[in-house]
Amino acid sequence: MKITVYLGSHEGSDPFLKEAVKELGVWIAENNHILVYGGSKIGLMGELADSVLNAEGMAIGVEPEFFIDDNLQHENLSELIITSDLQDRKRKMIELGDAFIAFPGGTGTLDEITEIMTKVALKQINAPCIVYNLNGYYDSLKVLLDHMIEMGLSTSDKQEKIYFANNLSEIDEILTDTNE
Repeated sequence: MKITVYLGSHEGSDPFLKEAVKELGVWIAENNHILVYGGSKIGLMGELADSVLNAEGMAIGVEPEFFIDDNLQHENLSELIITSDLQDRKRKMIELGDAFIAFPGGTGTLDEITEIMTKVALKQINAPCIVYNLNGYYDSLKVLLDHMIEMGLSTSDKQEKIYFANNLSEIDEILTDTNE
């Protein structure tokens, strides 16, 4: 399974994030999944790709041309796909993904995973959308999604393939359950 992971190009201030992203990468490789991600060598993105590759897994990077110009691309990927811009990058990452995970990240990560949420809600994607809620990072997002339902602006049906996972065991369980 190709798992598209959205995450930050910064490491963040919590050292736990770096360890958790390495665990995610090893888990992806050991379960014979293929990583699809933004293609960068820096921050949590680089740590994730390195951990997949060091565990002898496959990592596909999708990098817009302007990041290539800034020499941000990871050099040792299984495959690097270069796109013209961020919109094409997002489109390609969606096209490649069989499942989608949002690791803690910044506004770019939020933009990418909310696009997946929208496509899931509109039934344009039939794949799990997993929000990796490490140490409660995405608690506020969960509260907001629940509030949307309470206010009648969304429905449980529209959010049925949006999952919040607190650890790798929960991610594994979600992917196992949704592939049966």
